Parts: sequence; C-alpha cells; structure tokens
Amino acid sequence: MKSQIAALIMAAAAVFPAIADTLTVKSDAPKRYVVKKGDTLWDISSLYLHSPWKWPQLWQTNPQIDNPHLIYPGDILSLGLDEHGNPVLIIDKGVRKLSPHVRIIAEKGTAIPTLPLAVLEPYLSYDQALEKDDLAQFPIVLGSNKNFKMSVTGHLLYVKGNLLQGGNYGIYRQGSAYKDGSRTLAYETILVGTARAMKPGNIENGIPSTVKVEAVKREIKAGDFLMPLPQGQDLKATFKMSKPSQAVDGVIIASSNQHSEFGPLSVVVLNVGSEQQLVEGSVLDILRQSPTVVERNGTPKYLEDSSSLDKLIGDIGSWFGEENSEDSTVWHMPSEKVGELMLFKVYDNISYAMVMKTTQPIQVGDSVTD
Repeated sequence: MKSQIAALIMAAAAVFPAIADTLTVKSDAPKRYVVKKGDTLWDISSLYLHSPWKWPQLWQTNPQIDNPHLIYPGDILSLGLDEHGNPVLIIDKGVRKLSPHVRIIAEKGTAIPTLPLAVLEPYLSYDQALEKDDLAQFPIVLGSNKNFKMSVTGHLLYVKGNLLQGGNYGIYRQGSAYKDGSRTLAYETILVGTARAMKPGNIENGIPSTVKVEAVKREIKAGDFLMPLPQGQDLKATFKMSKPSQAVDGVIIASSNQHSEFGPLSVVVLNVGSEQQLVEGSVLDILRQSPTVVERNGTPKYLEDSSSLDKLIGDIGSWFGEENSEDSTVWHMPSEKVGELMLFKVYDNISYAMVMKTTQPIQVGDSVTD
C-alpha cells in the first residue's frame, strides 16, 4: 500500500511540477513602490515575498534600462502579471514619449545593495578567516622608530618583509580560532590599524621595510602582521540570492559581537563553505534543536530538569545506542526554524553570513540548512 501511495505522489509531481515552486506574492504587497536611499534588495523583496531569496523569480529586468540588473533610489517598481498570469515586478519610471519609441531615462547614482553595506563593509574590506599556514607567510611588525611597546598614528614601523613602496597595508592580529568541534577551521584576524609603505625592505640583506601608521583601531604591537589592502575597487554590494544547489548541514560557530544571543543584521560565522557548493548570496534557514524530554514511569520532564540519574541514563544510552527501557524513554524532539541568513563571504569550509530574519534570538550552536 505504501509503495502505491509513493507511486501516486511521484506521478502527481511529474504531472504538476510547478505546483511546489509556485511564486506567491504577499497579500499586502504594494502595487507600486518608490525605492528610497537606505533600502536594500532584501528589504524590498521582503515587502513582496515570504521567501525573499525567490526575488529573481519575481524581478523582471527591463532591457530599456541602462543596467537592467540594478535598482536605484527613485526607481518606481510596479507589480503586475506576465502573459502567463505569473506575478512580476518591473521598473516603471521616467517614461517620456519620444515618437515613435518610448525611452526610459535611468536614474544615476549608486544602486541599492542586497544587504546593508555599512554593516558589511568592514568584513568585505578588511576581515579575513585564515589558516595557520597562511598566517605564517605574512610580514610581521618588528618594532617602531621609538622605543614604545605600542605604536600609534604617525609612528614609523619596521616590518620583516619586502613590501611594495607606496602600498597600503592593513595591520592585523591573530584572533580566536574558528572551531568545528575539536577541529580548527581557520583563525579570526583582527584589524588593528592601517599603514603605507615608505621604504621597501631587503630581508635577504637584513634590511626591514618601513611603513607609516595612518590609522589605528587599537594598539599596534610587535608581532602583528600586514596584508595588502585593495585599492581602487568598489565593494561588492549586490549578490544573487539563491538556495543552495545541494543539501547543507552546518552550524553557527561564532558571532561578530561575541554575545550569547543575537538578532537581525548580526554577522555570524558558519562551518560550511564552497566545499558544500555554497556561494555568496546563498540563503539558509537557521534551526534550533528543541529540548530533549525524558519520560520516566509515565512522567515526562525536560532532560535539563531531570534527576542526575536520568541524565546519566540518557548519556550512557546515547553512547551505546540504547536510551530506552521499560521505565524510561528518551524523546529527541525535532529542530524548528528560527530564522534566515545570507552568506556574503565564502571560503573553503567557513563562511561569513548576515542574519536577516528571526523569530527568536539566534545562538552559537544553532544549525543551518537549505
């Protein structure tokens, strides 16, 4: 009987493949919306969709706009239907009738970002997640032109490394390890200042490079290391929102604010990355494990509220795969969705992401999935 039901479900899926992926617009979605400075693509997509990552399905690029992939403050978005009756959103702004054609004048200025750029900028410009071997390859601060334990703006630093004269460098300190259980995935790098190289060095001949400190976030110490800063490049502000191409099972292993709980617009670190086919713009669900319940002699209690004996029984049972007995049953409850996040910086096995939606405070240890 089960096999017959499964066959019917599969047949129905084949006949009606679009039903599961139908794009549904919110009932209170505006028919017309004027884009404002400070808006993000996530904000706007959330006005129209319960699942903002489906934005590309709703957004219809307009070939009459100079750059049809970007949206600017002042653009007017119009909600309508395409020839198949599917909801679409298009730009409907600046129309001037020029016989015999219609021409649309594109808004000049800066396109709105996918996520709040002010929050992302430090992570896109400076912050890195580096492996131990990578850290050992960078030039290090040897000392200053003055016998100070700490250096400040205007000081000259001598660096063990052959730097490019005139080059701009970030000065960093190794931070905490990003761990997945007992395995170290990478290390946090903490920006302590910036500097410009004044004289190139020649380490082979024992001559250090000289840099001038231009900005200080915290004290600069001997042993801090330098990395080049990108120059003349625009920060990546737009990402193609999408669900992962394959199943993902990861965990939030750290947060930027070091708090025990955090909410929307917080930056978190995940133990998954490009090895799991994730890309910048991937949207994941955040799940919270519901508490375990121990039912003993017909009385259910949360595991943390149970007696030491019940906790011991649960622990020993989980070790040997036998948690239940005639007198005691351990109930492992399901995980529930508590939020969504979007990746904006992806490494091999680690990623930075921004928490976008929550139904309750997010915690380190919460799981992420597609």
